Amino acid sequence: MGRCLGLSRLKLPPKDRRNQVTYIPPHFREISPDTIGEIIASAPLACIVVQTDEGLIANHIPLLLGPDGSLIGHIALANDMHRLIAEGSEVLAIFRGEDGYISPNFYPSKAEHHRHVPTWNYQVVHVYGDIGFQHDERTKRAAVGLLTREHERRLNGKDAWRMADAPPDYIERQLGDIVAFRITVTRTLAKSKLSQNREERDYLGTISGLRATGRSALAERLEKRWHNAG
Repeated sequence: MGRCLGLSRLKLPPKDRRNQVTYIPPHFREISPDTIGEIIASAPLACIVVQTDEGLIANHIPLLLGPDGSLIGHIALANDMHRLIAEGSEVLAIFRGEDGYISPNFYPSKAEHHRHVPTWNYQVVHVYGDIGFQHDERTKRAAVGLLTREHERRLNGKDAWRMADAPPDYIERQLGDIVAFRITVTRTLAKSKLSQNREERDYLGTISGLRATGRSALAERLEKRWHNAG
């Protein structure tokens, strides 16, 4: 997604907030809008969770962070989500970034005292907001256009597929089978559990261990944080 204009509009809670539902120790709390935006961009398939009259429901839907800071998406018309969720209801969109198992064997200090246990490193963003559904063709076309343009450019570059490549009547029928929606963000909670609580040699050992076990993407997250902190 690059640097999305909406990043600066993400509503982060105050640093001293204590009544957040998600467990986030201070050293794992992510407050960088750029990092939060990177997590959302790299893992756009969000899990949208909401309480309805029928009970708790969850849907996995790709979302795009818009320039106004809202989340944009669309679902199939056949998906009862837009019927079960009342207009303006609060929803939770969960974006899960890179994650992986961390073995005590990664830590050089283990050989000295063996006072280590396994853990799990991960990055996650919880976005709360009020959802609104749109059924008009113009809004649906805009939502599909924004989503496909973002991912097509990233995947295919100059050869990106465009809506104009398909016959107009075909696109019109496809648009008739979807519902667009927008989530107006009210607050964002993010967590980067990336071994920040480890001493330098064990932190670097974690990076090496992750690379050696095929988790290079997570290792790069730790390495980037290390260079930024330095």
